[in-house]
Amino acid sequence: MIDISDLKISAVIACYKDEQSIPLMHKRLTSTFKKIGCMYEIIFVNDGSPDNSEKILSDICENDKNTVAIIHSRNFNSQNSFSSGMQQATGDAVVLLDGDLQDPPELIEEFVHKWIEGYEVVYGSRIKRDTSLIMNLSYKTFYRIFNKLSYINIPLDAGDFSLMDRKVVDAINSLKETDRFIRGLRAWTGFKQIGVPYKRPERQFGQSTNNFFKNIQWAKKGIFSFSHLPLEIMSLISYFIFLLSSIAVLIYTLLYFIKDEAPKGITTVIVLILFLGAMQLLSISILSEYIAKILDETKKRPNFIVKKIINKKK
Repeated sequence: MIDISDLKISAVIACYKDEQSIPLMHKRLTSTFKKIGCMYEIIFVNDGSPDNSEKILSDICENDKNTVAIIHSRNFNSQNSFSSGMQQATGDAVVLLDGDLQDPPELIEEFVHKWIEGYEVVYGSRIKRDTSLIMNLSYKTFYRIFNKLSYINIPLDAGDFSLMDRKVVDAINSLKETDRFIRGLRAWTGFKQIGVPYKRPERQFGQSTNNFFKNIQWAKKGIFSFSHLPLEIMSLISYFIFLLSSIAVLIYTLLYFIKDEAPKGITTVIVLILFLGAMQLLSISILSEYIAKILDETKKRPNFIVKKIINKKK
């Protein structure tokens, strides 16, 4: 029988413009871990926030030695913030949360129960969001398209909010990818995984840094990181167009030599040129996404730069 008091859990919180949320997040996490009865550490990653987050984190760390603050030199995005925290985490399991309190810390208790049962990854499954109907539909549509396109099984409606066993964290930390998509990498590692449904609340403080265009970028990041299908579709389309063109040339030639009734006029030519031009541009745009990812990977730049760590564990 596992004694929960012998286990340590690390919470990694990615923070950007979350100065109002940080104290409440710390309070709720502390209360949750004490209720669970485990050892714990709370790791806040301040990802270049332009607000007063660094001062607030310094004050919290001064009064709580179980809290660590990682300060980045600038904003490197949430995925790299999670990676930064995961590299510093010392727990037997690591929980990832967004700093805006949309990931309820109280759900960690249920995550831990599933972990004790033997699941190595326990992720939050967003059955509903406190947002508009259009946004809810958009998110659900993306995850279903992503699941169909991906060469691995991607859990539906699962974000970064999750608990991962130490062996899973070590596996993800060992990966050398520059353009990281944590929820995809988490699924890629395999292991025994299960989802816990929850309703994702609205952001309590401030305004979300996400918008339509950023969500499009997220969708592209996930699809082009874990799917080769766009390239395969592009090849199939080119084969199909080649076949149609061959048939059209054959029919045109037969009509010209047999009945002298080949289509005349510039309209047909213009339509064909526009169609083929559009297909070429689409193909180039898909190729450019993969080439851009190759370029980023070959640069070998670090995913983040740490300015300082407060209460760093030895």
